[in-house]
Amino acid sequence: MSEQLKPNKIKTVRPETLEFIILYNQLRGKAFSGNAQLAEALGFNSPSSITEIIKSRQNIDPEKLRIFKDKYKDFLVSKKYQENVIVSQQFNEPGIPMFEVTVTASGVEVYNDINDTKPVGRMNFPGIEDCDFALPVWGHSMYPYLENGCWVALKVIHDKKILPGEVYYIEWGDYRMYKRLLAGDNEDEVIAHSDNVTEMIGNRLKYSPFVVKKSDIKKLCLVKDIHKKHNH
Repeated sequence: MSEQLKPNKIKTVRPETLEFIILYNQLRGKAFSGNAQLAEALGFNSPSSITEIIKSRQNIDPEKLRIFKDKYKDFLVSKKYQENVIVSQQFNEPGIPMFEVTVTASGVEVYNDINDTKPVGRMNFPGIEDCDFALPVWGHSMYPYLENGCWVALKVIHDKKILPGEVYYIEWGDYRMYKRLLAGDNEDEVIAHSDNVTEMIGNRLKYSPFVVKKSDIKKLCLVKDIHKKHNH
């Protein structure tokens, strides 16, 4: 079946497309060298089909995502998905501090100030040596990338330089959230995007994107690694 290329972004990016984009960025250069190789592996007619999906101009077929994950499953068994986190109550041990902060009583995913809490332990595993601290995830706005209950290793970005498309923990005003930051229409703005685009209230997204001025961001932390919660 031929792929129809669309000049504009699609209205709704489906969850499987978001998952593909995330995995594509993680695996490019490791599992495959470029779009031509990946297109051949997935049975696309042209590398441009991959480009259209990555740029959110076309959704990926769920069967193509299944083939992608099956073909590169060995590369997906990485530190991001392993449950080998070592938590120590001895704070002089290696690792980064873990803060068990919670969301506000309103139910909105706004975190309490970590400066008002004490570490509950330390997280230590290969790949997070340059991270500064770890926070849990509460709620479902960033699903499937960040699952409720998982822990996230964060690196403080002191120069506030934002890489569009990456997921960050941000603080601005009285708000503290995990969001995927996209380029805004104006140079001094970013769009705070939630990966969960399936939950609706009426005909509106439950977690709608919104604009944040870069100058209002007080703390910017890049999500570097994820420890998925145990399923037992």
